[in-house]
Amino acid sequence: MPLKPSEISIVIADDHPMLLKGLYDELTKHNYNVVSQALQGMQALEAVLSERPDVALLDIDMPLLTGFDVVKMAKEKGVLTKFIVLSFHKESEYVAQAKSLQIEGYLLKEDSFFEIERCIQTVLSGKTCFSKSFDTKAIIDAEDELGKLKLLTPSETLILKKIANQNSTNAIAEQLSVSSRTIEKHRSNIIEKLGLKQVNTKLSNWAMTNKVIILAL
Repeated sequence: MPLKPSEISIVIADDHPMLLKGLYDELTKHNYNVVSQALQGMQALEAVLSERPDVALLDIDMPLLTGFDVVKMAKEKGVLTKFIVLSFHKESEYVAQAKSLQIEGYLLKEDSFFEIERCIQTVLSGKTCFSKSFDTKAIIDAEDELGKLKLLTPSETLILKKIANQNSTNAIAEQLSVSSRTIEKHRSNIIEKLGLKQVNTKLSNWAMTNKVIILAL
């Protein structure tokens, strides 16, 4: 049986004060229990850790910590909160990051409040909820990206994580006590397995774009 809005504790976070106020007003008008608000990621994380709400509605693009950072760090602390991220981003790499962090819900800021309510009830029932506005292809592409990453060996995964953290080939070789040639060989294998065209896409750029996914492996 669905919980009544007044029984659901919620933390909300968005670095745009007007958007945050609008979300707060809609939630409270519909009797939801908003226990804390935040204008940046660090405040959001502190609120989630202290309040342990049933649901956290988080903007992705926030200063200090992104919504994805907040989710990752909160989950590492064992928080059982259900997370719904809100964004203008429809690109598959964002969907992939959400899926890699096992985020329960992903809504677009263009979605109606009805969709937010539907998503809250869906995630509280133990299911995932992605905006109906998402192109099915974006979700399939995101799942494909995650599938490719699972093809990497433990050594390749370790190296890719170091690349995502902006370590150079020489620095990685020194850290792992191997030759730079060995790291270059691993890089070539990673590029091939991920289906990246070396002439068009630098692995370091791809790794930075998909850093959250990679570091969650």
